[in-house]
Amino acid sequence: MTAKLLRQTKMTILLSLNAVAILIVGIMIFSAINLNGGIAFQVVAERNDVVGGSLEELGLINPVTDELDAPVVSVGGNTITLPSNNNHSSGGSTSSGSGNGISKDAVPSGELWREESITIYQTANFDICVGGGLTDLGDMYWQSSNPSVIAGFYNTARTWLGYDPATCRYPSIVGTGTTTITAGTYDGKRHDKLTVTVIAPPVEQWKRDVLNLVNKERAKNGLAALSWGTTCEGAATTRAKELMRSYSHTRPDGSSWSTACPIPQTGGVSGENLNAGNAAVSPETVVASWMKSPEHRANILNKDFKYLSVGFVFDPSSQHKTYWSQIFSTY
Repeated sequence: MTAKLLRQTKMTILLSLNAVAILIVGIMIFSAINLNGGIAFQVVAERNDVVGGSLEELGLINPVTDELDAPVVSVGGNTITLPSNNNHSSGGSTSSGSGNGISKDAVPSGELWREESITIYQTANFDICVGGGLTDLGDMYWQSSNPSVIAGFYNTARTWLGYDPATCRYPSIVGTGTTTITAGTYDGKRHDKLTVTVIAPPVEQWKRDVLNLVNKERAKNGLAALSWGTTCEGAATTRAKELMRSYSHTRPDGSSWSTACPIPQTGGVSGENLNAGNAAVSPETVVASWMKSPEHRANILNKDFKYLSVGFVFDPSSQHKTYWSQIFSTY
């Protein structure tokens, strides 16, 4: 009767901010002298809802795979397998992604977007960026007409998700609904409005999307597709919920992650990947982050696994808001 801990390597995860400060800036810009020689005044906007603060990066936990080799013994002429009573623990995750919902096509003169409206998920599944071809905009003002939906913007972008801080802003989403984003350059040359509708993430659909994305990665590497793991489905959701209390492969009660969906007496292999925070805001970003981590990638591309169960919890009132778990298994 043996149990093997196959991997345990340190990784990192990007977590969302715990607090931000709201900057209130009044802006009035003097434009060029008009043709009659007078001075024209142009009020560009009042920068009254820009959210300040830097995004935080913390080192956390690593992925794990447990294997139980159930020994075959002979009892009274009958061959049976015996379970192991050993438990093992340890755990992890990481980050990345892309896509901003704004057209890459050229933007008309004086405007910032070709679009008049976009829809985004409450997880802030992408940063809001100006349209294609715009550069050298300098500092810009960003406003939200409905602070109960988007309270403001971080004055940077999530560069680890591929966003350019010169042209993108990370929205501080606090609820669902509709708001009008007004943005512009302080020189008055470009300004625009954009209607943004924020909707709740489709939890069950996103779980299945993660399975599909994992199978695409396995297909690229000549591996068989994983089936949805019904045996550990409830356990994956439980583990995602437990991450709000303890971001670890050790459960809040001190037991191993593997006790959530124990290896059967006949033996088997299981593994767990975890992720949380503002870098894991969609199925695409969370799978991309795992694939960029050699240890998490190894679980995704393990040829022995047959099933994948996915847990996802979104709680906007919690510290890190988005929480993901993957439980791989042969049972």
